Amino acid sequence: MPATAEPLRVAVLVGSTREGRFAPVVTKWLTGHLDQRDDLRADVVDLAETPLPTVFPAFGQQPPPGTEERLALVSPRLAEADAFVLVTPEYNHSFPASLKNAIDWHGEEWHGKPVAFVSYGGLSGGLRAVEQLRVVMAELNATTIRNTVSFHNAWSRFDPDGTCTDPAADTAAKALLDQLAWWGHALRDAKSVRGYVA
Repeated sequence: MPATAEPLRVAVLVGSTREGRFAPVVTKWLTGHLDQRDDLRADVVDLAETPLPTVFPAFGQQPPPGTEERLALVSPRLAEADAFVLVTPEYNHSFPASLKNAIDWHGEEWHGKPVAFVSYGGLSGGLRAVEQLRVVMAELNATTIRNTVSFHNAWSRFDPDGTCTDPAADTAAKALLDQLAWWGHALRDAKSVRGYVA
């Protein structure tokens, strides 16, 4: 069996924790595309359902009580993932603090893995958040996927039932996931031959 035959484990990280957020609508649409593929297997990590601590321990010190229990709901899932999709809105020309917090709690979990982005918002469609995330993920030795899916004026792109009404978004999702799959298999295969060096 070739190394690429096993489906890639894709952690879908839902970055918004705001009350009344639109993230579940976008995430459901994305996982619908993931579920149609045999080469990708999704695991949705919703930061609103698995909130992480915001107080970090001093360097070399033990984390505050309760920290390890909360991290245990997220960290193993990121470690097991072969690839990631970050679903993010744009807050003040950037991405949510909850997403940055989740990124900062982890290090090796990102190394040598591809990261794709699905963003949403108003006129910018969350693209400024994505551009900043690319810089952050490069620092963590991750490979970002060039193609993105961006929902400009996202609330007008879905009907009341949460069905996407923009065929171009479905086309963009296929291109995005095709690239994610290629990079995911290539990097996983490479690491199986030669361990990743950060």
